[in-house]
Amino acid sequence: MFLIGLQMDISYTKRNLRIASTIAYSGVIASAIFGASVSGFIIQKVKVTSDKYAFAIVLMLLLANSAAPVVIRLATELKFDTSNIGRLAISSSLINEISCALGLFLFIAFANWTKFKLAILSVFLTGLVIIVNKYLTIWFNTNSRNQKYITNSQVLLILLLIMALSMLIEYFGLYCTIPCFLVGLMFPRQGKTTRTLVHKLSFSVHEFILPIYFGYTGFQFDLNVMMTFDRFIAVVVLIMLSFVGKIVGTLVACYYQKIPLEKGVILSFILNLKGHVELLIIDAVPGFKIWWNRDVHNLLLAVIVLNTVIAGPVVSFILRKNEKYFAHKQTTIEFLDPESELQMASCVYAPRNASGQLGLMSAMHGSQEAPTTPYLMHLVELPKKSKTKNLMYQQLEDGDQFSDEKDFGGNAVLEINDSVDSFTAETKYFVHQIKVVSSFPNMYEDVCTRAEDLRLSIIFLPFHKHQRIDGKMEKGKDEVRTNNRNILRHAPCSIGILVDRGCLGFHNLHTADSKQHVAALFFGGPDDREALACSKRIAMHRHLHLTVIRFLPESSMSSHRNDDALQQNDEILMMSMSRSHDTEAAKDKAFIDDFYNRYVTPGQVGYVEKYVKNAEETISALIDIGDIYSLFVVGKGGRGHSTLATDINEEEECPELGSVGNLLASMDFDINSSILVVQQHTHSNKVLLHD
Repeated sequence: MFLIGLQMDISYTKRNLRIASTIAYSGVIASAIFGASVSGFIIQKVKVTSDKYAFAIVLMLLLANSAAPVVIRLATELKFDTSNIGRLAISSSLINEISCALGLFLFIAFANWTKFKLAILSVFLTGLVIIVNKYLTIWFNTNSRNQKYITNSQVLLILLLIMALSMLIEYFGLYCTIPCFLVGLMFPRQGKTTRTLVHKLSFSVHEFILPIYFGYTGFQFDLNVMMTFDRFIAVVVLIMLSFVGKIVGTLVACYYQKIPLEKGVILSFILNLKGHVELLIIDAVPGFKIWWNRDVHNLLLAVIVLNTVIAGPVVSFILRKNEKYFAHKQTTIEFLDPESELQMASCVYAPRNASGQLGLMSAMHGSQEAPTTPYLMHLVELPKKSKTKNLMYQQLEDGDQFSDEKDFGGNAVLEINDSVDSFTAETKYFVHQIKVVSSFPNMYEDVCTRAEDLRLSIIFLPFHKHQRIDGKMEKGKDEVRTNNRNILRHAPCSIGILVDRGCLGFHNLHTADSKQHVAALFFGGPDDREALACSKRIAMHRHLHLTVIRFLPESSMSSHRNDDALQQNDEILMMSMSRSHDTEAAKDKAFIDDFYNRYVTPGQVGYVEKYVKNAEETISALIDIGDIYSLFVVGKGGRGHSTLATDINEEEECPELGSVGNLLASMDFDINSSILVVQQHTHSNKVLLHD
């Protein structure tokens, strides 16, 4: 429960608290009502003779609860934990489980005055551990600046505090589930301490502790307890009521929240998974009265096991049967509402890529109200031969048995981690870190697989060249360029390539005292629309001012729209495109008109139109504005037969940047601005139609 609290997506839960709470409590109430209605029947069938009221309450909690660890594990295994339905299921199960555990905690606490005093003491001790952990984390992070992780002794100290708290609360005769969850939930998220705890605990908990715990529980499962007719009927009735209660409650909540029926069915079954809290409920609490015999215990255990055994495969079957419906759909930004959540990833090959990519993610974060889920993906080349391959366990250096950092990533990992930590400390913007270790020929496959699993809308890649101190661009590894091209070709979402020239401080957005200027170049086509969609997010950043520069053929000036509001401003021009049967031209017109009405008219974004005859005049116009902006955002290509941009370079040095991006990044084009070249996912239209 500490690990679950530590890894909980707090921002998502806050944004969807009303929806998740409605679903969770609707299922709890419906299941509790069904449990209460049949409690007399079950008591009669299993022959409970004492503490019938307490048994009815336990029965209600048993049917109402959802096991968050099992839900999280199932969602991860079926790879829908990053989808909206998966995250909603996880949030709802957490609210459900914590509420049921809190109900049990209060039930025991109010059993007598002594228990109540011990409950108050437990709350005080939990708050004390939370405060101590806060200062310990600051101390450990400060004293581990030249280390990739905090030391094992430091990890042990934190775990000993949590274990001591748990054992003390259990000794009081109370449950430690909620205190441990709260300690993890309130634990500081940034820095090496949290990164180390997640790294150390995830494997041991999921691969060692939980399997042994559930395996031990499975050994107690005895089918002989169901051999009598009365007990068999009792088990069947409880299982049916558990499913019916969750289905009815969840579907009612989903109907109220306008959630589709298919998602409601998935939620109802996944929230019926049972786990460790139910096992705690039916087990005796130390120092508390036991109100049932062993046969009743085994009977309720059978209900818990069979519930999960049935619900898990049903969820898996529904997801695989409706794979297209629950598949990754938001593969572009053009069709994504600027106020909805953006899931994005920035790739880095070396520490020098980190500052630019972090600055870009900060720019895309826009305002504090625009939700984003950022991932920093460290791409590490797999060594041909591992140094620890032939070493015995006792010969491994400290940390090697748990970590591949020494061989995979080297000191680059430390520098990248430090960049992320300082960035998070200054901006309070939490970035999830991922490492992809693979050989370069296969690396793009791993990146694309991660992008699909994380349901990303865009991936940002660093350019294979980097800027030297003298301002010149130096060529990097050829494998990096090849990998970038492979990702561009196979990615399941849009791609942006960042040519980072940090001279104007674009990567220092969080420390800038004055606004920096960003230009979005629009020639037309899907890539330019995607670039302009990215610019919507950038425009909301408080340290950035966006100007859209639209290039139009000089011949189209005669069809300029006569609008009184526009005539009052000589610097801002708007023109309707000539009536054309071309689909892309119609999309460009609709997109730019909508953008103008939303952002230019209120004065949030600047807008300029430049009329040019040919590619030469386009180049001249770009030279004139080259030193004004710290970042240029432009689409890679896809502009049809437009000669304004496609004829700029007959021989492009870097085709992955497109004609305009290649010009801006070339050595001959003397500018200090960074360049972001965006390629829209080619299957976006199919996805939109499918939606």
